[in-house]
Amino acid sequence: MSRISIPTVEQSLDASKPLLAAVQQQLGVVPNLMKLVGHSPAALEGYLALNGALGKGKLNVGLRERIALATAEYNGCDYCLSAHSYLGLNVARLPQAEIDAARDAHSSDAQNAAALRFARHVLEQRGTVNDTELAAVRAAGFDEAAVLEIVAGVALNVLTNYINNVAHTDIDFPVVRATAR
Repeated sequence: MSRISIPTVEQSLDASKPLLAAVQQQLGVVPNLMKLVGHSPAALEGYLALNGALGKGKLNVGLRERIALATAEYNGCDYCLSAHSYLGLNVARLPQAEIDAARDAHSSDAQNAAALRFARHVLEQRGTVNDTELAAVRAAGFDEAAVLEIVAGVALNVLTNYINNVAHTDIDFPVVRATAR
């Protein structure tokens, strides 16, 4: 059970309702995370803006979902693992084997694997990656913009992981649990 209340869309603050309506229009549903974050219209607007901007960036949806899965597994966020496993299968059309591999920052594709290794370094070292790690992701074909988008994707997913881990957000996707550490 969620430790922070999850209002219905109708119970949400007036300033959050148009943002939640946009989520409904885009996804066909308003996930519990969005309703929860709607307690703060500023936080919801910020999350949606960064998420939307990254969706227009250089990284394809498959890689963005893989980064979300690797980040959620690292942070032990069952809500995000559940959501991004569902989105990985149904939006990015990733095979289950790639979803499973991404959770451990792996991929059968060499370029995706390099991006996920870099994302894991960013997580483990809180952004203080070394020159060798940065050179490796560049050598895999990622330019400065793409490297920054990998970092921004990690940060965006850390945000939602932390929100869900604090709130214990009720999972409204098929449930996937983080591997015990």
